[in-house]
Amino acid sequence: MDLSHYRFRRIALVLASAIALGGASAAACAAGPGASANISANAPQNPLHRWCARQFDTAQRVDMESFRDYDAETFRAGHDARAVTVFDSGAVRTGIDAIMAALASHFQNREAKWSWSERYRVVDGCRSAYIVYETVYEIPRIGYRQRAMTGVTYTHDGWQWLAVADQGTRLP
Repeated sequence: MDLSHYRFRRIALVLASAIALGGASAAACAAGPGASANISANAPQNPLHRWCARQFDTAQRVDMESFRDYDAETFRAGHDARAVTVFDSGAVRTGIDAIMAALASHFQNREAKWSWSERYRVVDGCRSAYIVYETVYEIPRIGYRQRAMTGVTYTHDGWQWLAVADQGTRLP
């Protein structure tokens, strides 16, 4: 087993922790004597977990926006190769290649309107995250409109967040 990968990963995590701690200290200093940094009550207290939560904010936004903006390359890059999608019809696509094939017309036709509102999220440190969106997918040219509750599960591979599963449930 090659341990150099694990040593490198551990060093990267230590550096990320140091950077996160430095940022928190700088924020506390900027606030002045006797003041504390403005950290949300829901924010994780572990500096590395705060860093991962901020990284997750970006990853999930890029995931949703890349689909909305027909950016197939970025959308693909944000998914684990083993990802699975369960469509509201019950159809299942396993693996990013199969998912991209199922979504090919979305990226090629570039006519659908995609919007979402976050309803719930949980980020488990730097391991996993789950988010629920209320979504609307419309193709105005043909009068198609579908509302759904869409849940997306992400995993952290040590460097970045990757979507590993999503499932949509059609709403009336």
